Amino acid sequence: MSKRNQGIMLAIIGTMFWGISSPFAQALFAQNVKPLWLVGARLLLAGILLSVWGFIATDKEQHKEIFKKKNLILLILFAVFGMVPSQLTFFLAIRYGNASTATILQFLGPVFIIVCLAIQYRKLPPRIDVISLMIAVLGTIFVVTNGKIGTLALSAAGIFWGIMAGVSQASYTLIPRRLLEQFDARLVTGLGMFIGSVLFWPLILTTKIPSITPFTVGSFAYIIIFGTMASYLCYLQSVKYIPASTTGMLSAFEPLTANVLSVLWFHETLGTFQTVGAVLILSTAFLQAMALKGK
Repeated sequence: MSKRNQGIMLAIIGTMFWGISSPFAQALFAQNVKPLWLVGARLLLAGILLSVWGFIATDKEQHKEIFKKKNLILLILFAVFGMVPSQLTFFLAIRYGNASTATILQFLGPVFIIVCLAIQYRKLPPRIDVISLMIAVLGTIFVVTNGKIGTLALSAAGIFWGIMAGVSQASYTLIPRRLLEQFDARLVTGLGMFIGSVLFWPLILTTKIPSITPFTVGSFAYIIIFGTMASYLCYLQSVKYIPASTTGMLSAFEPLTANVLSVLWFHETLGTFQTVGAVLILSTAFLQAMALKGK
């Protein structure tokens, strides 16, 4: 498999893992698990596991280099302005709006990525990126609303936190690019998560641990291993092989996966607009693959 196709597959798999975690998180919330506790716990445990794996799999030279001042500053910026906000803002967007509004506004992330890259390189984005982004946004709107735009909750707070979710998606995609070029993705992602979890330590230590049942343990295990470790690792690793703008656009597979899983898990049905939206989102992967092939 070419690096181009590998990058596309990693981005899709990463966002699908994240999408699958949504109903597991919803189920845990129904068991009185606090959202902020879940965010902190998943960052802490996934961060420790990924960091240990990264240190075992890499050489001592990387271990020394990654803690040098300039790299450590980037790691902290990645954790504080990328990793943590990407978790918190989406939950806050749901809290003050609803899941549909949050999902759509979060998908402004690729827009911010394209704008940032255009400013950085002082040139307009490729036409295929603009077309793909428009198709992906339309597809996402169809998937999460089934064409019923009136279901969106357009409160000022919901809109603000939804936009911030989009900004944070751009920041955690763009900030660690230089680190990922130099260091193993497991180290970068794991340390970013661990550093970000520090902000939640007081909450983790003072919050009562949820009741332990096979279901809660299984749900939590999935969220840690696949919904956090694997999803972020695959997503950020894809930036090594494809442009950040492409990786951002392929995150449209997250709401698509969450909705398809709802059909299978909760026996819901996909409406006409949702089916059209799914086709539009899937088409962006082929458009980007063809565009990258021509480069």
